[in-house]
This record gives sequence, C-alpha cells and structure tokens, in this order.
Amino acid sequence: MKQNWWRWLGGLLILKSIIIGLLIPVPQLPVIHESIRNLFYHVPMWFAMMTMFLCGVINSLRYLKNFDIRYDRLAVESVNTGILFAFLGLFTGMIWARFTWGDFWVNDPQLNGAGITILMYLAYLVLRHGIEEEQKRARISAVYNIFAFVLMIVFIGILPRLSEGSIHPGKDGNPALGVKGPDATMRLVFYPAIVGWVIIALTIRKIRLTHVYLNEKLLDKE
Repeated sequence: MKQNWWRWLGGLLILKSIIIGLLIPVPQLPVIHESIRNLFYHVPMWFAMMTMFLCGVINSLRYLKNFDIRYDRLAVESVNTGILFAFLGLFTGMIWARFTWGDFWVNDPQLNGAGITILMYLAYLVLRHGIEEEQKRARISAVYNIFAFVLMIVFIGILPRLSEGSIHPGKDGNPALGVKGPDATMRLVFYPAIVGWVIIALTIRKIRLTHVYLNEKLLDKE
C-alpha cells in the first residue's frame, strides 16, 4: 500500500473535487451561472488527456531513437488512456454546452478542434490494427503519433484563439463568457483536481501495461 500512496492521493483529490466542488460558493457569471462547477471536472479531464498524449509522443520519439519495442507499448497505452479521457472530457463538455448554450454541440472552433483531435487519435489505433508486422507497425504509428500531437496543439490550442466569434469561455470575442481564471476559492479545488485526474490517468495506463505484459507472458508459455 505504501508503494501506491500516490494512487490513493489521486483518488482522494478527485473525491475532494466532486464533493467540495458541489458545495463551495462560485462566482455568479452571466450565462454560465452554476454550471461553472463543471470547471472542476471537464477541464481536469482534458489536462489528463493532454498529459497522456504528451507521454505518448515522448515514447514515440524514444522508440524512433533506439527502436526498443517497450517504448512503442508505452506510446500506444498512453494514447489509449488519453482517448478514454478525451471522451470523458467531450461528454462533460457536451453536458456543459447543453445547459449553457442550449445544445450538446455548437459550431465553435474549440469544440470542432476537440472533435477532430479525437478522430485523429482513433485513426492512430485503426492504423496500428491494419499493420501486422510489429516493428513496421511501431515505426509508422510512431511517426503518425508525432504529427497527431502537433495537430492537436494546433486544433485545440492555437486555432481557437486565432478564430473570431468563438463562444467558448476564455476566448476572444466572447466577453460575456470570458473566464479569466477561477477565484481563490475555486483554485483550491481546481488545481488539485487536475493533479488527481492526471494521477488516475497514469494509474490506468499502468494497469493497461501490466495487462499487456501478462498476456505476452502467457503467449510465450504457450
């Protein structure tokens, strides 16, 4: 249990964000109102997603450096975990959009960029399943993973800020919904929630890797 203290910490931080996040007072902003509490859940999930995709591209680069298949496994399981949190972030974002804008999906650069990002990483998994030879699959998917990560930064980090008329909170041209940042009380929940979700994402990746290694050992015995 002592070796897994950080996993317990992640769970406690998430539990804190769920309970306290529903109880603390929040700023009464126009349009958003009480739905701003979703900031404690939706945004940290995106942070966990981006952390996993970053781990994925780092391990893809490490694979291309020395062609050690272990890094390919780390890369693909990072992406698998990142996609999980991408869907969680998308789901919580759609709920937020429904109560804020009246629809689950609107034509907004941030939302469209998030959708394109998820499709790109799903294509990464499809690409891997279409190549049987292990080293060839690892090389091609590693290169694809690098391009996918760069495009993710463009689609969800750069283009939404350059586009005019975005209704996503915090973007230019949207003063009614502009959220410059959580207040002091919200930060006590928001930042620990980010840490908690990232820890849980790393834990899920660890479990997936353990499952992969156990399956390989069973196949070797057969």
